[in-house]
Amino acid sequence: MGPHQFPFPLPSSQSNSHFSIHSFTTPSAKEREMESIVHRMVKVNGATLHVAEKGEGPVVLLLHGFPELWYSWRHQILSLAGRGYRAVAPDLRGYGLSNCPPNVSDYSLFHVVGDLIALVKSLGVHQVFVVGHDWGAMVAWHLCMIRPDLVKALVNLSVVYQARHPTKKPVDSIKAVFGEDHYIVRFQEPGVAEAEFSRIDTKLVLKKFLTYRKPKALIVPKEKGFGGSPDTIINLPSWLSEEDVAYYATNFDKTGFTGGLNYYRCMNLNWEMSAPWTDEPIKVPVKFMVGDLDLTYHSPGVQDYIHKGGFSKNVPFLQEVVVMEGVGHFINQERPHEVSDHIYEFIKKF
Repeated sequence: MGPHQFPFPLPSSQSNSHFSIHSFTTPSAKEREMESIVHRMVKVNGATLHVAEKGEGPVVLLLHGFPELWYSWRHQILSLAGRGYRAVAPDLRGYGLSNCPPNVSDYSLFHVVGDLIALVKSLGVHQVFVVGHDWGAMVAWHLCMIRPDLVKALVNLSVVYQARHPTKKPVDSIKAVFGEDHYIVRFQEPGVAEAEFSRIDTKLVLKKFLTYRKPKALIVPKEKGFGGSPDTIINLPSWLSEEDVAYYATNFDKTGFTGGLNYYRCMNLNWEMSAPWTDEPIKVPVKFMVGDLDLTYHSPGVQDYIHKGGFSKNVPFLQEVVVMEGVGHFINQERPHEVSDHIYEFIKKF
């Protein structure tokens, strides 16, 4: 693949309109901007990552979550590039066009951080700004924990940093509070969630996740399953189009969901491997953002942890916490311009 070739057809704002010669010969300004994003494959840490990037200047590394891709940062890539930054958004290992290693243990946060350290080195820079969301935020916290020298500053979305508990494994703790039907517990057995997803259309699976905005834990009883009825109709919010969903689905139809699910299956392994960093604080400047309808913001004890000193104790250079009203989990897509502005206003200080 050449460096400027887009890996799959770009979503087109014209595809739902009536056919016209004009719609095919005159792409919109947004489409032209999307087509200007450079795509390339980078060999890192024994793997190959697909990377989308645009712009020149200080590097901003954008890390996506589940079930997402580089594409989740499409708005921020364009915004940051237009403000004098080099926005770099990889498909993390197991996603999109990046390698999908075969073993569950290949998806530990230490493997993923290793990929990113090699990616930063390949960019020819000594430090980067980092922005993470969902699992990308977990990866970003661990990158800062292990190699703070590589990170100028961090903007993380949705998932807070919590220092490693010396005795309690994370999946065991989730199971103790929520039981066997919590989605993270249900994800643990290889093949089970994949089989349930396969019973319905990939687009419907993605719509179920991307439109979830209940401010409470996601509980999926075994008798109900993740798939639900294949005839379910989900009305998309204004920030997510059918074309956006189709782009995600094109990728997940090729890779399946196993790579992304394996991140959850490594949670206890991550806990075991991170023993040397027990009680280690995050030593880089941080801004944290979350929607007030995000299920993570309503995990037991999280709001007190964020607002009553626990978070700032573990993240001593925490400079700002932003809680966005009426916003769900996929904050960077739901409020793209506000999130882009928040990122820029923070990183421009450094």
